[in-house]
Amino acid sequence: MDAGPGAAPHPARGRPGAPSSATRAPGAPWARFSAWLECVCVVTFDLELGQALELVYPSDSRLTDKEVGPALWERTSPGEQALTRFPVFQKSSICYLSFPDSHSGCLGDTQFSFRIRQCGGQRHLWHPDDRHCDSGVPVSLQREPAHYFGYVYFRQVKDSSVKRGYFQKSLVLVSRLPFVRLFQALLSLIAPEYFDKLVPCLEAVCSEIDQWPDPMPGQTLNLPVMGVVLQVHIPSRADKPESSPPKQCGHENLLPAPVVLSSVHELDLFRCFQPVLAHVQMLWELMLLGEPLVVLAPSPAVSSEMVLALTSCLQPLKFCCDYRPYFTVHDSEFKEFTTRTQAPPNVVLGVTNPFFIKTLQHWPHILRIGEPRMSGDLPKQVKLKKPSRLKTLDTKPGLYTAYTAHLHRDKALLRRLLKGLQRERPSDLLSALLRRHLLELTQSFIIPLEHYMASLMPLQKSITPWKDREMGPHGGAQGPPLREGPP
Repeated sequence: MDAGPGAAPHPARGRPGAPSSATRAPGAPWARFSAWLECVCVVTFDLELGQALELVYPSDSRLTDKEVGPALWERTSPGEQALTRFPVFQKSSICYLSFPDSHSGCLGDTQFSFRIRQCGGQRHLWHPDDRHCDSGVPVSLQREPAHYFGYVYFRQVKDSSVKRGYFQKSLVLVSRLPFVRLFQALLSLIAPEYFDKLVPCLEAVCSEIDQWPDPMPGQTLNLPVMGVVLQVHIPSRADKPESSPPKQCGHENLLPAPVVLSSVHELDLFRCFQPVLAHVQMLWELMLLGEPLVVLAPSPAVSSEMVLALTSCLQPLKFCCDYRPYFTVHDSEFKEFTTRTQAPPNVVLGVTNPFFIKTLQHWPHILRIGEPRMSGDLPKQVKLKKPSRLKTLDTKPGLYTAYTAHLHRDKALLRRLLKGLQRERPSDLLSALLRRHLLELTQSFIIPLEHYMASLMPLQKSITPWKDREMGPHGGAQGPPLREGPP
């Protein structure tokens, strides 16, 4: 276990004899904090070491210098059968994924996200609250047993007091919850303050998060942090896909007035898909089929948002293949994903380093996105190109694939979206239109499949333990009656 310098002492989650955070026993240290976050990391750029982990909070979070085999287990009590384990991260992966790996300068503040595999395999959620939360939320928002999400706020500004001439540091929230909108909003509040006030600010924020209620599905929660109240609704399976978020609870007496987030997880789909609107149907097909896809973007912010938008376009279905919103050449799975000795894995990779153009030339689908245009401009659509036109380090924006889509381009949808952009309609309105279109595509796929599966099943009224077995599909009797029924 490595703890960053300056970490304040706190009752350790994992000391012998203390209840583990994963058990979330009443009164356990950091019990409520662990319902939202695994830990908070600070990564800085060291002139001699490169990216270096400066701080981990709480200080008992486990990080390793390399991949580990067996996980770190602990029994919650002598007579209890359930086992829990501490979160285990690979230190170098966190460091490299927290910094942009691209030719663009990324001056100023940048927010992006990544998804990382847990060292040592899966972690089981033994606490009843975890199971209840997962059973109540849509499948796409359930905690993942073998992956963590990292939400990054990176700052790079000129600083003459630093030997290299630049201040470069990232604040990272590590969680199992795919609540990208919520954690981005949280980072935008705490990161600027942390860069000015450092450790005391971070301690205060973590203590406030430790007082938050659990993220129970169907509830609207008020989450206070740094003098601001974030009001969020935790989605439930009972929510209708096409309906707007439930009305927020009336808390007119709250001072200050709460900052209401329309969603904890939904991105601005229209902004994400602006350069690829002409190919939305094709990309939806590729996601439905689980095809390998590389998204080469100019920055981690663009790559991560595009990958998350792609994997969310199948709702209410869950995208069950692997995906990495941001991936670097330093990742421990680099060799696994770039080998040419076998077919590319079913994964969606978001990358920024042009080196991947050469390394992943054998992948069947590559989406190259150019620099973002000014807001309000008509989006310049990427063109559909053959993979043979892929040139090393000199690839123009486009979708490079030999796949032939089964769906035709919806020109009426494109006209409505572009007309809305010209008339300066709110981006949320255009995103809702696009999300409804993708939902209808998914439903048009699901409904015939459901009808077909239903046709293979006997009618409900004919399923009874009192009825004799009928003839089998090949003409033979399937067996004697289950039992003799009443006269």
